Amino acid sequence: MHQTFTYPKYAYRRPPELDGAATGRRPVVVVGAGPVGMAAAIDLRLNGLPVLLLDDDDTVSVGSRGLCYAKRTLEVLDRLGVGDAVVDKGVTWNVGRTFFGEGEVFNFNLLPEPGHKRPGMVNLQQYYLEQYQVARCESAGVEMRWKHKVVAVEPGADGVALQVRTPEGDYALQADWLVVCDGARSPVRTMLGLDIEGQVFRDRFLIADVVMRAQFPAERWFWFDPPFHPGQSVLLHREADDVWRIDFQLGWDADPDEERKPERVIPRIRAMLGDERAFELEWVSVYTFQCRRMARFDHGRVLFAGDAAHQVSPFGARGANSGIQDADNLAWKLALVVAGRAPARLLHSYTQERGWAADENLTNSTRSTDFITPKSAASRTLRNAVLQLAREHPFARKLVNSGRLSVPSFYVDSPLNTPLDEPGAGTMEPGAPMDDAPIAHAGRPGWLLDHAGGCFQLMVYADDPAALDVSALLGLRGDAVPVELLVVSPRPGTEGPGGATLLHDAHGLVARRYDARDGSAFLLRPDQHLAARWRAPDLARVRAAVARATCND
Repeated sequence: MHQTFTYPKYAYRRPPELDGAATGRRPVVVVGAGPVGMAAAIDLRLNGLPVLLLDDDDTVSVGSRGLCYAKRTLEVLDRLGVGDAVVDKGVTWNVGRTFFGEGEVFNFNLLPEPGHKRPGMVNLQQYYLEQYQVARCESAGVEMRWKHKVVAVEPGADGVALQVRTPEGDYALQADWLVVCDGARSPVRTMLGLDIEGQVFRDRFLIADVVMRAQFPAERWFWFDPPFHPGQSVLLHREADDVWRIDFQLGWDADPDEERKPERVIPRIRAMLGDERAFELEWVSVYTFQCRRMARFDHGRVLFAGDAAHQVSPFGARGANSGIQDADNLAWKLALVVAGRAPARLLHSYTQERGWAADENLTNSTRSTDFITPKSAASRTLRNAVLQLAREHPFARKLVNSGRLSVPSFYVDSPLNTPLDEPGAGTMEPGAPMDDAPIAHAGRPGWLLDHAGGCFQLMVYADDPAALDVSALLGLRGDAVPVELLVVSPRPGTEGPGGATLLHDAHGLVARRYDARDGSAFLLRPDQHLAARWRAPDLARVRAAVARATCND
């Protein structure tokens, strides 16, 4: 196997508890230093909480694993401080092509509209993302303990007792809150006897990461029944460092141990490439589809996120993307609860909102799997007829499903939303994730989302910022749940009224995408979702909306 990446080894450090120190009690302990666990740890730390992160390994993910990071996830990573590193190293793509046999059926573009900072997708091996996140954890002050394995968990009314195993012995630890991000097989979930329900699909897929020089464009290519792998499906993606991800459908009867062997993998790749170009294998794995979720993600003082809470098939890139958005939803809520600024029942909305997202992902993932792997002759005949029709008829293309790609969830039915006083055009309603748009700040070009998130904000659109009376609104900064003021205007300026942040809507896209006009106001949550919108801001209504969004009503 050829390696393009040198795996770091993170140092194990002897914990003070092994030397007689009193059993530590931590406000928050996170279990699992994967993409989701580290996203949660960084976000909680940015919210001012001391965070202890435990992991039973001492390096990053082996193999590319999570690969495709969607636009919304990139925006979350921007807020956490690792977005630039991911995009700079990764492979940007927006176009996907679907083939049936030898011919192309249709193609799509994830980002047909200009004026967004981030692309539709970036491909990057999971080990790079984790390496960047480790560095960010360290710079943010997250305490990381490598080779510390949680072996027992005992929840209580006001905290969680842990037993942790290290190479030098076991020790006890107390956590006010435990965030569990320990993966699909979740040892902590098993320790607590909690169920995860759903469907395991009877099919197997081979992942091969192949190092080769190829001139294929940076696009997603998916084949149904290609001549080089008849009767099955194949997916091709480009990664960083001249690595290419190839997924081969194998069928349920395939022997996973045999199919991993180079003498089985290499001929498949040779048949696909159709030439004698040189390539080397970097990583090979065999997996099955699983679409399952826990009934609840919050269990008293124990909170589950990512694959520990829900699992989907990889086609559609909904696993890591959904997990990072779990962390994005959870962190600000838990931070308010720990600080005593919101009641613990705010965390029930984490299960509600991310439960809807999980259901949406499971539905789309199950439909994709059924289309990709038909289990009867009749369903295969119907699937192939749809593919043939899609070559010529646009209506059939909507039925082709090679993996509906990850999109952000709209929490339109969330109890945290304030009902509209007047309907607006477009999608920027309460519960929606914010649309990005180009702006200027202090005369420099930038992006709206780089000025949003991390706290509650009131975004007010004003034709003339100087005429805007914000004296009352600025008082929101001193509330128990502070609200910062963000003024957006079609008129350029360098300083907002009363010291509020002023953004210049230089291209008019904020106004268009938010259906904003003079006086329009939007309450923004710390996770860049809208909580409320009004045609004119009113101090009492803003405070009521904040109370509702934090379960303080």
